[in-house]
Amino acid sequence: MSLIVAKFGGTSVASPERIKGVARRLAAMHDAGNQVVAVVSAMGKTTDELMGLANAVNADPPARELDRLLSTGEQVSMTLLALALEAMGYPAISFTGRQAGIETNGTHNRAKIVRVRNERILEALSAGKIPVVAGFQGIDANGDITTLGRGGSDTTAVAVAWGIDADVCEIYSDVDGVYTTDPRIAPRARKLDVVTYDEMLELSSVGAGVLQSRAVEFAKKWGVVIHSRSAFSEAEGTYVREESRMEQAVITGIAHDKSEMKVTIRHVPDTTGVAAKVFTALGENSVNMDMIIQNTSLDGATDISFTCPAADLPKAKETIEAVLPEIGAASYDVDEDIAKVSLVGTGMKSTPGVSARAFRTLGENNINILAISTSPIRLSMVIEASEAQRAVQVLHTAFELDSESVFEETQLSAEEIAAKMNKGR
Repeated sequence: MSLIVAKFGGTSVASPERIKGVARRLAAMHDAGNQVVAVVSAMGKTTDELMGLANAVNADPPARELDRLLSTGEQVSMTLLALALEAMGYPAISFTGRQAGIETNGTHNRAKIVRVRNERILEALSAGKIPVVAGFQGIDANGDITTLGRGGSDTTAVAVAWGIDADVCEIYSDVDGVYTTDPRIAPRARKLDVVTYDEMLELSSVGAGVLQSRAVEFAKKWGVVIHSRSAFSEAEGTYVREESRMEQAVITGIAHDKSEMKVTIRHVPDTTGVAAKVFTALGENSVNMDMIIQNTSLDGATDISFTCPAADLPKAKETIEAVLPEIGAASYDVDEDIAKVSLVGTGMKSTPGVSARAFRTLGENNINILAISTSPIRLSMVIEASEAQRAVQVLHTAFELDSESVFEETQLSAEEIAAKMNKGR
């Protein structure tokens, strides 16, 4: 018998039919002798719809009230799933983040989990019930509802798994695991059986959308095994865990991200402390910066560039406009037509020539590199956005990641999805 936390994303619970399919899947786990805790996201695009409602009545909604509103999406899906399980004859009980013991700091819209109290979930399991927990939310020291940010249900699931010492945290979505790259871009991408925490953390942070990076970071810190798999198939997915391999692949996967912008401050005086003033101001305004590039000084001035998420661009522009007179810079400009392509693999640490092969591959395909950053297991390159897909394809082939089979994406009806989810019960 295993103790399993099973998280289902918005696609998996997007309709009553799909919720019933999830209930059947949980029932099958229960019938197999396992104890199971479900964690659910809001149905389909509910969070976006709630955000739209908030903006319709207030263009700048207070963070506290926004959290109270957005948290209701998961509460709807958790209750419906519990009702579906009860209708099938399986005792279930739904819990909000507060009731599940998810305690957070007081940062609204992007709270961090500080404690997990497991008493109510363990009591429900001991009583033979299937607990259903609302993801994405918790409670702060003042008793206010907080939310964990986009993708926060993954973090909830990992935190619950750690809190109850589960054997595995299964994260179900509409993809059947982690691939060497997005198979819709490179159809010969291979599904990976196992990925290390470090590799998955890098892949998540540079654009791979399968798992939320915060969830992976939490899992690594506390040793929670993640199993990323499809909600519409019984096939094994990809395990994220510590792994020792006799022969380490040089590159595990390739990710790309088109959501970043490049900001360049022109003609910055090349004097001590100027860069510190710029980046201190950006940090104080909560601008998340990634790559930073400073050109060679010419005639006592230089250009400083950095990349940041598109969502942070308004704050970045506001900050730079305020700091320009103070540092004596001439102007700034924004390049929105960029993409970041990243190679990730723990084998990079012991394999020379990875950068040279990547640069040569892009050069042979006339793809210009605008900026470069590295870590021991990652190489990231900024290129023009229009070249992103082709860059991923040629790098995937150059590093021998192509499989013999071709990925085929299928679109299923609600009835077909429900049938797949019920298969094997």
